Amino acid sequence: MGLAGLMLPHSHLIAAEQLLEPGDLGRRKALAEAALGAARRLGASYCDVRIGRYLNQAVITREAQVQNITNSESSGIGIRVIVNGAWGFAATHQQTPAAVKATVEQAAAIARANAGIQTRPVQLAPVTGVGEVSWKTPIRKNAMAVPIQDKVDLLLSLNAAALNAGADFINSTLFLVNEQKYFASSDGSFIDQDVHRIWLPFTATAIDKASGKFRTRAGLSSPMGMGYEFLDGDASGKIALPGGVVAYRDSYDPVEDAIAAARQAREKLKAPSVKPGKYDLVLDPSNLFLTIHENVGHPLELDRVLGYEANYAGTSFATLDKRAAGYRWGSERVNFFADKTAPGSLGAVGYDDEGVKTKRWDLVKDGILVNYQATRDEVHILGETQSHGCSYADSWSSVQFQRMANVSLAPGKAPLSVAEMIKDVENGIYIHGRGSYSIDQQRFNAQFGGQLYYQIKNGQIAGMVEDAAYQIRTPEFWAACSAICDERDFRFGGSFFDGKGQPGQVSAVSHGSSTARFDGISIINTARSLG
Repeated sequence: MGLAGLMLPHSHLIAAEQLLEPGDLGRRKALAEAALGAARRLGASYCDVRIGRYLNQAVITREAQVQNITNSESSGIGIRVIVNGAWGFAATHQQTPAAVKATVEQAAAIARANAGIQTRPVQLAPVTGVGEVSWKTPIRKNAMAVPIQDKVDLLLSLNAAALNAGADFINSTLFLVNEQKYFASSDGSFIDQDVHRIWLPFTATAIDKASGKFRTRAGLSSPMGMGYEFLDGDASGKIALPGGVVAYRDSYDPVEDAIAAARQAREKLKAPSVKPGKYDLVLDPSNLFLTIHENVGHPLELDRVLGYEANYAGTSFATLDKRAAGYRWGSERVNFFADKTAPGSLGAVGYDDEGVKTKRWDLVKDGILVNYQATRDEVHILGETQSHGCSYADSWSSVQFQRMANVSLAPGKAPLSVAEMIKDVENGIYIHGRGSYSIDQQRFNAQFGGQLYYQIKNGQIAGMVEDAAYQIRTPEFWAACSAICDERDFRFGGSFFDGKGQPGQVSAVSHGSSTARFDGISIINTARSLG
């Protein structure tokens, strides 16, 4: 997604210096209290107020040119109420007591209208008010405070390095997000949060000028919930992998990755096309995160399971009766957990957008489906009394709803390195990076590509191949998981712009794993011809 994906509704462009202006906490609390008081007078049984200031910066380059630099701000107030057992929501960009009162009245009127057609009243899981608290992404260096020139220099230097290493084209972008969110509710919570995210994607292209054939390699880093320290290239964050690939954790060297991308894109021009068939797959976390996202994270969103997204994005094969029956999702070594607290992850916050303190919980335990992801008004359907804390809205003007938490595959318990895993593979493919994919509307049948493919023969890396994609059925794929590397290899991948809902919203979410092996998976050839 390009720059349009970063611009929220009601955004306006601002000077870079304005990205550092502090918010007025006292004014936010006064406005929130005015909203809560107005809601009580209108007969609301519940009210929450979100006062948000969403700041975004994007620096976009190609080769030796800066294509665009934008700094944007979107701020306003979203108010949600329950009246007569039904939800009502309204929002305003005018942050005045009069505008707040009018917005509460509009939300209450919408709730009354909804109550006339609603078949059952909203049932909220209880939340104990936490009073006045704050939470901040534990950054060491605010990326918004780094001079624009330094960011431009970084991107142009990685572009130049890629061109010198054999790329014919290179584009790179730096995305920065700062969400300043104040939440207040009639439960007695007044929560101030300061959330930061960073992402530096690029794509290097190499061309065979004789044939016109070209190949690309995108960056292998993940977007993170960190500050500018993520880009310091600290050697402690690097992991050397078989085949000469370097992985990154907790810090990232984009210049080093760009040089490798250029060389690997050129190597891909000479790589033979993969022979279709059954292979044992060794999937790096930079590839596996997307598979986790699409065929674990999405089908275990309870609102999707209940059919709330059927008109737009589909449903889920993981219906409630399957949990009751002890449905086997994968092999006994497969454990998935949801976690909104993991440091450095995109989804890490102290409290969700319903004021619920975030936590970690199990989704699949020893291969068996045990739970879903649910919010305050859904969790009773699971027979639980506490929300999972996974409500989110991408803007003050958007209503909060159930969004995917960080969903991760737990690392293996026994010591196992990637090199040791590969030694046991006779005929396999080792895959890095996310590629194109397709998946059905129930998240059952899917196909995934990648960035780099290395053939494994008799326990050794036997060179690069191209044009590969693996075809899977979700439970059969996870049942084929025969080994998972230990926690030393655990890394996050992530999506900076995960879309959901009508009207559409985007969220950022991470998915962690260690390298994992899957036996007997179908590999197809995606080339137009094998010649």
